Amino acid sequence: MIVALQMCSGLSADANIEQFTQQLQQLPATRPLLVCLPESFLVFSKSGQQTLAIAKQIDMYLQQLSNLCRQYDIWLAAGTIPIATEHDKYFAASLLFNNQGDVVAQYNKMHLFDVDVADGTGAYRESHFTQAGNDIVVVDSPFGKIGLTVCYDLRFSGLFSALQRAGAEIILVPSAFTTVTGAAHWQPLLTARAIETQSYVIAAAQAGLHENGRATYGHSIIISPWGDVLSELANGTGFIGCQPDLNRLHAIRRDMPVQSHQRFREHLL
Repeated sequence: MIVALQMCSGLSADANIEQFTQQLQQLPATRPLLVCLPESFLVFSKSGQQTLAIAKQIDMYLQQLSNLCRQYDIWLAAGTIPIATEHDKYFAASLLFNNQGDVVAQYNKMHLFDVDVADGTGAYRESHFTQAGNDIVVVDSPFGKIGLTVCYDLRFSGLFSALQRAGAEIILVPSAFTTVTGAAHWQPLLTARAIETQSYVIAAAQAGLHENGRATYGHSIIISPWGDVLSELANGTGFIGCQPDLNRLHAIRRDMPVQSHQRFREHLL
């Protein structure tokens, strides 16, 4: 089973891990279980400098997450965690832990959110402190082959096509969409990516008004390879879940083999 947790993360990494731990206690007893967290679940800072400070002491938090995976016997897709790099920047890293607490994959957010939005924040410039990743990541798991993306990546269909060609059956999209862009584009983009790649799309989201002054859209959602909404949580904190049917996924791909019909493959990422 796969569940997506919706959170309202704040400024304190310790408080956010406590919020996550409390939610873990409410989850189904089904095993194996993959728990998906939203972007910036560990810390949702007011500035890149504050996030960078957490990145420089990240090992302590990674150990706590590893311990929780073992304690609760879960796989964990840990939204994004800041991992320090050179030049006073950090990766917005999406880590996948197995139920032994080992990190089995790391995807570094590739597309950075440098945009102007008509909301209370107005301008977002992730590239000032975040270093963009370069590599696509697909990893085997008990749930299927998992492809990793983060938030703004959702707008770049070439990445999702590349993940599908690399074998992805389930694509994770941990996010912290703004209320403005979320209301306009969140579900249409997620549905399009699921239909285009004929994959399950699992999108765990931040929701509500945060301590840093930002407001996020919420609406964590799970979409089938046919584009059906299997589960959704509009507002507040909580979780949604599904049991992926990989037999149905492969039947959809067999009956409508769109990837083999793709004539512009050489132009895709």
